[in-house]
Amino acid sequence: AMAGEGGVYRLRCSLVGHGQDVRGLTRGLFPQGGFVSVSRDRTARLWAPDGLNRGFTEMHCMSGHSNFVSCVCIIPPNDLYPRGLIATGGNDHNICIFTVDNPAPLYVLKGHKNTVCSLSSGKFGTLLSGSWDTTAKVWLNDRCMMTLKGHTAAIWAVKILPEQGLMLTGSADKTIKLWKAGRCERTFTGHEDCVRGLAILSEVEFLSCANDASVRRWQISGECVQVYYGHTNYIYSISVFPQCKDFVTTGEDRSLRIWKQGECAQTIRLPAQSVWCCCVLDNGDIVVGASDGIIRVFTESLERTASPEEIQAFENELSQASIDPKTGDLGDINADDLPGREHLKDPGTRDGQTRLIKDNGKVEAYQWSVSEGRWIKIGDVVGSSGATQQTSGKVLFEGKEYDYVFTIDVNESGPSYKLPYNITDDPWLTAYNFLQKNDLNPMFLDQVAKFIMDNTKGQTLLSTSDQFSDPFTGAGRYVPGSSSGSSTVPAADPFTGAGRYVPGSALNAVAPGSGVDPFTGTGTYQSAAAKVENIYFPKKDAVTFDQANPTQILGKLKELNGSAAEEHKLTEDDLIILEKLLSATCNTSAEKPTAQQLQTLWRAINWPEDIVFPALDILRLSVRHPTVNENFCGEKDHAQFIILLLKFLNPKGKQANQLLALRALCNCFVSQAGQKLMMEQRDEIMTQAIETRLGNNKNIHIALATLTLNYAVCLHKINDIEGKAQCLSVISTVMEVVQDLEAIFRLLVALGTLISDDITTVQLAKSLGVDSQIKKYASVSEPAKVKECCRFVVNLL
Repeated sequence: AMAGEGGVYRLRCSLVGHGQDVRGLTRGLFPQGGFVSVSRDRTARLWAPDGLNRGFTEMHCMSGHSNFVSCVCIIPPNDLYPRGLIATGGNDHNICIFTVDNPAPLYVLKGHKNTVCSLSSGKFGTLLSGSWDTTAKVWLNDRCMMTLKGHTAAIWAVKILPEQGLMLTGSADKTIKLWKAGRCERTFTGHEDCVRGLAILSEVEFLSCANDASVRRWQISGECVQVYYGHTNYIYSISVFPQCKDFVTTGEDRSLRIWKQGECAQTIRLPAQSVWCCCVLDNGDIVVGASDGIIRVFTESLERTASPEEIQAFENELSQASIDPKTGDLGDINADDLPGREHLKDPGTRDGQTRLIKDNGKVEAYQWSVSEGRWIKIGDVVGSSGATQQTSGKVLFEGKEYDYVFTIDVNESGPSYKLPYNITDDPWLTAYNFLQKNDLNPMFLDQVAKFIMDNTKGQTLLSTSDQFSDPFTGAGRYVPGSSSGSSTVPAADPFTGAGRYVPGSALNAVAPGSGVDPFTGTGTYQSAAAKVENIYFPKKDAVTFDQANPTQILGKLKELNGSAAEEHKLTEDDLIILEKLLSATCNTSAEKPTAQQLQTLWRAINWPEDIVFPALDILRLSVRHPTVNENFCGEKDHAQFIILLLKFLNPKGKQANQLLALRALCNCFVSQAGQKLMMEQRDEIMTQAIETRLGNNKNIHIALATLTLNYAVCLHKINDIEGKAQCLSVISTVMEVVQDLEAIFRLLVALGTLISDDITTVQLAKSLGVDSQIKKYASVSEPAKVKECCRFVVNLL
């Protein structure tokens, strides 16, 4: 019986194997009908259905983590691994990748700074990971491609959407974010506590579950279309039935709940407090993992249902469970007011309804089963005493899980402090860190350490050699350094006119073009030749903005100088100095620029932003000269230079300044010093530059596309994969808003240059959906270079 026939789920089998909590499950691709489980016992296990149709056999046990394993997903098959791969994430901050037939990892992905608690795989070998370090990372094969930064607390859930390039992350900051090509497109708010799980319904809809005990259904566009209530405590996981909108959830209220047509159709109680995870198999059977280390499978199919003896054993186990009234799973309990056993003669009104009775001074909990028409005992309710929290690390502090969170009062009148503690931590070290963090007197060290040991009754797990991260730093926000691959490429000589681009001039400060653009297809490059040979990429040299009209620029500078405030005014001598600098750098004189000229230029480019643009234009032209390039981009002063240019890229500022700052950055690439600086500051420059795309100014778009192209030229020479990923993300993001075909052309050349001779970048471009983004340009009739270049790129993808 497949899901949707309205049947009732009953136990199929209980699988014993893991030594501790089962924290993650996923259906497997191989063997068919199997699944993979991961546990706090540090292992992952692959299970295959056995021939008897009811149970599963453990095929093998995989080890590779030095701490708890908390999540698992399958990476789809490819030519190299036709059975797919298994990815697991752990509290040791690592991700292990296994083949289906080897107990040791194929390789380990390192990079997260804290527990990896969620994984999702996409097309072309991409893997998305979420971590308590507040970031998500996109991996391709064995490399980190991108780090998604934006959440302010642990990321508990991640999912790659079917539409290429779209990803979801759910966090302890109570929000869900939608990412496109590595940039946050939208934030979904509505949950009132940590978001713990995500499940995809279609290309446009998804579900989320949270510690606020609710499930929400969302549209990608941002609306929350439905909220489902039923659980009475944290919901840890959610899984969708194949080919329909029905789903299952599990949580801290000891239950698995099956939702059909938006209603909770069945509640199955388990003899374990925390039901951590669930997955649905292709045949509609449901697998759940819990804090008792046992995996249980439930089915609607009668032929797969467990024997009456096994079902009786499961019910007996359930009836002996002790329920702690403090969890609130059963509402407020007042033992004195409870009815006796006769109360069970009345039938229940709905499936999963709970009823408490008092029998000989003991409180027992029962649940109504509609299909069986009887009350099934689900446990004894016991008064809970003190801090014997045998809850499997479910106490949350700052969005992360701990075995214990103690409240410590240092003195009667002062504030109380929270002290999170895992039984794997060293009590003395924890006490020391706690006192440091809260600026408390180190004399309390013995006292606090003893308090921890007394209250955890000396519970410890296998000692681990692994360094635990300090639970208090929240392991700081991880911001990866921008890669400093210094490029040792001899720069192109800007004066040969090689690759000269002549942009349309938007400003009165720039004269109309007289040069010929080699890429327009005029002159040498006829489209007939292009059909045979790709003349477009990989591009080898930086593209610069060379066009100049010194007279006009100086005229504007003098005019604005006249109206400048006294403290900014340049003297007649200053203006003559700048005129000399222009002629020295525009190749009309053989003199070298002098230190005095550069100091004067620095003063001029620090003018107020409403009058600075002619000075920026002088900078744009002069930075092509090796002396000027070394002066501004060399080790000594480059910090202020970059800060100044980034300030002009502010999308709220004047468009003329944005344009000229982008062109100046493009021209920095002509010399060694400039290339080195551009590459060192890539992350900052690209992040700021991409914001200028929203102004809808075609000249700004052309300059932004050219900056991206110059980065692609440098990245093609050194294999910096995070740099290429950022560049691809920029190309994809800018393509969405750009109309101008010259800008499109330069983005296509940049894309072609990035993916030339690099299979990894080709895969990443496909997983971001760039191939579908550019297809439409293959049919542009004029200019022909757009269509031709596009076809060459599409062939590589």
